[in-house]
Amino acid sequence: MGLKGVNRIMIAVHDLERSKKLYEELLGATFLDANWTGEPFGIHVAIAWDAGIELCAPMPGRETDSVISWFLATRSEGIMSVFFGVSDGEAALERSAAAGYTCSHTLDYTQAEIDEHLGGLFSRYQEFNIDTGQRCGFAVSLARIEEKASQMA
Repeated sequence: MGLKGVNRIMIAVHDLERSKKLYEELLGATFLDANWTGEPFGIHVAIAWDAGIELCAPMPGRETDSVISWFLATRSEGIMSVFFGVSDGEAALERSAAAGYTCSHTLDYTQAEIDEHLGGLFSRYQEFNIDTGQRCGFAVSLARIEEKASQMA
């Protein structure tokens, strides 16, 4: 599976703009809006690849029924998911299944989607969200994200 360490953490927040400003001032993080990834789940998303932070907040009008509403209502703001980089997403998924975990959601973007929505930063973008919340206290996501060769220089 080739574990590559932590790719980023996902933080559930009430106010996306206020939280972006906080991490921009605190860390100098540069956020890219990624709302297109969260709209089906009722959330707005901003990712700072340089800081390894993904912020998620309920969309206006979705405060009680978004994918993160329960987390915010019961735990308030905080780390909801940790994304671990892997070199082989399918092998990592098989390993988690063998350990008794199920996959709740997957993402596997085409190069056209990567170019359109992620600024063409990557040659591969795949995620498997694993149901580990009850056993780990947060969700684990397995992320096969490969930077384009030109981005690594």
